[in-house]
Amino acid sequence: MTGVNWLRDLPEPSQIADIRTVVEGDPSPDGLGRITLARGIEVGHIFQLGTKYSAAMKADIVNEDGKNQTMIMGCYGIGVSRVVAAAIEQNHDDKGIIWPLSLAPFQVALCPMNLHKSERLQAAAEQIYQDMLKAGIEVLFDDRKVRAGFMFSDIELIGIPHRVVLGDRGLDTNTAEYKARNQEATMEIPLPELIGFLQARMA
Repeated sequence: MTGVNWLRDLPEPSQIADIRTVVEGDPSPDGLGRITLARGIEVGHIFQLGTKYSAAMKADIVNEDGKNQTMIMGCYGIGVSRVVAAAIEQNHDDKGIIWPLSLAPFQVALCPMNLHKSERLQAAAEQIYQDMLKAGIEVLFDDRKVRAGFMFSDIELIGIPHRVVLGDRGLDTNTAEYKARNQEATMEIPLPELIGFLQARMA
């Protein structure tokens, strides 16, 4: 600021201080240690408005003594999109999102390989899909005509926690391939045990 003078243009300051931005390791204001800096994300708001707006709007209530009293206002909100952003920031890898089960758009991705080429696989996949729905499992049935790698990449990108792969070879052995989004290893699960296995993993 230039071109101004104390007393003439501005009142004399009541306090003079040497101010700078705090840095990691500075003494704590309470004198009990050193300052540690950490990143955070705002996911909600609390505005304690007092009577600023209620007084202007004459928003009165009758208190326990039977007298009119201006109500005290507050605003409390959670930013849904911010919660989603915070969850993704804490749960992801180079392949995409790793949704916590409580936030996932689907619990399971059902991925039949070359579905359009096999009537036997179509029937089996549809039956397993219906069984999952009846068991209360939220499932995405990926019936696109795409290669396995493309399908798996999409499922990993959107972060569905559990993946079940069906194929003709698996039907020959009465098994399905299972993989958790947050693990690299796959497992062969007998089809009669598949629903119970998934329910146990999601419990």
